[in-house]
Amino acid sequence: MATSEEFTGNYHRNDADLAAWLAQTEEPALEPGLPIVDPHHHLWDDHRGRYLAEELLGDIAGGHDVRATIFIEAMSGYRADGPERLRPIGETLLVRRVAEAAPAARTRIAAATIGFADLTLGAAVDEVLDAHQEADAKRFRGIRHATPNDPAIGRHAYRQHPPGALRERSFREGFARLAQRGLSFDAWCYYPQLPDVADLAAAFPDATIVIDHVGGMLGVGAHGRAREESFARWRRHIRALAERPNVVVKLGGLGMLSLGLGYHRRAVPPGSEELARDWRPYVETCLAAFGPDRSMFESNFPVDRQSCGYTILWNAFKRLAAGLSAAEKTALFSGTAARVYRIDL
Repeated sequence: MATSEEFTGNYHRNDADLAAWLAQTEEPALEPGLPIVDPHHHLWDDHRGRYLAEELLGDIAGGHDVRATIFIEAMSGYRADGPERLRPIGETLLVRRVAEAAPAARTRIAAATIGFADLTLGAAVDEVLDAHQEADAKRFRGIRHATPNDPAIGRHAYRQHPPGALRERSFREGFARLAQRGLSFDAWCYYPQLPDVADLAAAFPDATIVIDHVGGMLGVGAHGRAREESFARWRRHIRALAERPNVVVKLGGLGMLSLGLGYHRRAVPPGSEELARDWRPYVETCLAAFGPDRSMFESNFPVDRQSCGYTILWNAFKRLAAGLSAAEKTALFSGTAARVYRIDL
């Protein structure tokens, strides 16, 4: 079984050491005039370190034209007391405070928020969704209920759910309440669970489902030892999932330790050319299946920061999109995200 460091996304360096490591590889921003909506980042100030508006804006300052960002739940800022089901409201309030206190800048930090509500509550999840919308009616757009679990590496420590959680009756009952409100759902699971996402999308064809991190490809444990077979299986699942028109995919999360590329173990972090080369099979597979209008590049910062810098990450994405038309680039870098998360640019 893989170690927890291999798949949970834990940092291998403290904030100061990580910043010094990243500073060894610097590049100017490519295509600095191309507008970007970063549809996936986190904010926290806890045992994982500090990553709030100052740190995010510091990363963005590298030269890319990031117009807006979307916050995705990360179990940060939860209420310390009160009913367990309502504690995630603290995160929505935290993000609201960060967004409202952020210095005036070209980038709108957390223009939209994806929080957490336990859908296994069934119909009782209405109380939680009501509380999220009351906490920040301006930004709240939906939830992510992460369910990554694979027998080859065990459960992800982030959420403790058994395999098949997306098919459980209580989960589906809660999902129906979410869909009735027109709120979106971010799915994070490992790639062997993608058929469950496809089944969920078929059961709720009017709901918008966003699959995070190219569908949770794995390159550690047994998946890393049989990488070609794992890739072929992942590709089949991605193609099948793309047949559901209400599903869109995020192109990113490729710097997570779960992909097994080992950037974090190097003395010097990689540059964008190498990243583009390594990530091309995953990005091109998703693009061929979903198309630019159902795909969006994501930073997944600060998690992917353990593998590369923010400017370099977006340079890699721009290299991967180099052969596309202007309209296709607009969709990938801002249009799809703005439409899915309903923000006005």
